[in-house]
Amino acid sequence: MILSAGGSILITNDGNSILREIDITQPASRTIIQLSRAQDEEVGDGTTSVIIIAGEVLSVSQDLLEKKLHPTVICHSYQRALQAALEVCAKIAKPVDVDDKTMMFGLLKTTLGTKFAADWMDLMCQLAYEAVKRVCIKNTNQSSNQFGGGIQTRGAEIDLKRYAKIEKIPGGQEEMSCVLDGIMINKDLTQSAMNKRVDNPRILLLDCPLEYKKGESMTNAQIQKEEDWEELLHQEEEEIKTMCDQIIKLKPTVVVTEKGLSDLASHFLLKAGISAIRRIRKSDNNRIARATGATIVHRPEDIKESDIGKGCGLFEVKKIGDDYFSYFIHCTDPKACTIVLRGASKDVLNEIERNLQDAMCVARNIIIDPRLLPGGGATEMAVATSLARTAASEQGVAQWPRLALAQAFEVIPRTLIENCGVNVIRTVTELRARHNTMWNNIEQQGTKLEEESLWGVDGLTGEVVDVKQSEVWEPFMVKVQTFKSAVDSACMLLRIDDIVSGQKKKTSDGQPAPGAVEDAED
Repeated sequence: MILSAGGSILITNDGNSILREIDITQPASRTIIQLSRAQDEEVGDGTTSVIIIAGEVLSVSQDLLEKKLHPTVICHSYQRALQAALEVCAKIAKPVDVDDKTMMFGLLKTTLGTKFAADWMDLMCQLAYEAVKRVCIKNTNQSSNQFGGGIQTRGAEIDLKRYAKIEKIPGGQEEMSCVLDGIMINKDLTQSAMNKRVDNPRILLLDCPLEYKKGESMTNAQIQKEEDWEELLHQEEEEIKTMCDQIIKLKPTVVVTEKGLSDLASHFLLKAGISAIRRIRKSDNNRIARATGATIVHRPEDIKESDIGKGCGLFEVKKIGDDYFSYFIHCTDPKACTIVLRGASKDVLNEIERNLQDAMCVARNIIIDPRLLPGGGATEMAVATSLARTAASEQGVAQWPRLALAQAFEVIPRTLIENCGVNVIRTVTELRARHNTMWNNIEQQGTKLEEESLWGVDGLTGEVVDVKQSEVWEPFMVKVQTFKSAVDSACMLLRIDDIVSGQKKKTSDGQPAPGAVEDAED
């Protein structure tokens, strides 16, 4: 539970959400926090793992620095070891069919297993999978695969940030949450007499105001006669009526605008049987356009028949609690959607939203790169054992950093074992022995890696298990990004010789100058 500077309360176990709220002035620590934020923006998961691995890499590096190894030697050895680790990941990766819901749900359950939303596991998996599949646009662009070699087809373009909106409505039960086959916005109609339900609506989207245009600068008009004042009012009315007539002649049934809509324009649209919504967000307008097939128009006189959206099956306005919500649902092929979350309180909804975002990012990563790596610390231990076995191939002192990095990767299975409350040393030793046996069988007996068991830690009992049989898998993209970010960040910090603070310019009386630029000290 975090009490933020603004007085709000945050309850979470998400690594990035915690570190984002913490106020830290130490420069190296702030770099590590930025690492967690970058991991969250890039792949959406693994924000805690990347901090743990980066911290452990720096910890084992301290012993190397005390042995008088130069940071450049350490960093070069780390980079070579990282490439070897990525090659191991590519070897043990397993392809997955993204259309197999059972396999996908198993992956999402691995992500949600340690989070608050685990109580509604099946529902959250269903929501995440449906939302990602709905906003997915298939493409066949080919790009080189830097981790596994060869040409890899990028499966899809998935923009969750823009086109998958989570709408949180306090009240109700969590089981009432759903993914709409369309869009919902928190807006009511401009007049209560307008139609609140329209089947197969013709939707017109605007980003211009439907009201009398005001001057760019202040304008004064001197009126000598009462008729002149009436003439001005009449001109305003005629201008608005002309705009409304240009809209009405295309016979839309729902008009949505990002800007204002005057009472007079609302009156003309009501007389024509048109429902109108005003002042919606630009992002909401883009989502409606993508879901209904409409085109956002900038001027009423430029409207064409092709701009009208006909892909929506039902427009409806509903009241939930004290708020009115407009639904654009039953769309034929929506490439945007709204996820409606219901829950007891705002704190519960905020935490479920964070968990759902992680699950959606995992589903997106698998669809983009449909490969999996074993979870439960199996990948980290396989990489650590491989690096330790090949350390002798390094020339001179460069093998020490390679052994140190192998030791650092063991922090993930070690942490999992600690969280289970079992004997850490005995379990880690057993896990290391199992992986050494696996590599011996591959090297000496020539067995294939696919035939070998991949040993990891059971997160509930702390026992060493074959994760292939336990069906504990993680996305390839997340794991590889975690390794790269952690090692690269540690190398950057190792290259720093000293921290130099800035000095503010001062006035003649010794006080800092207002808005002074900081100059670095020599």
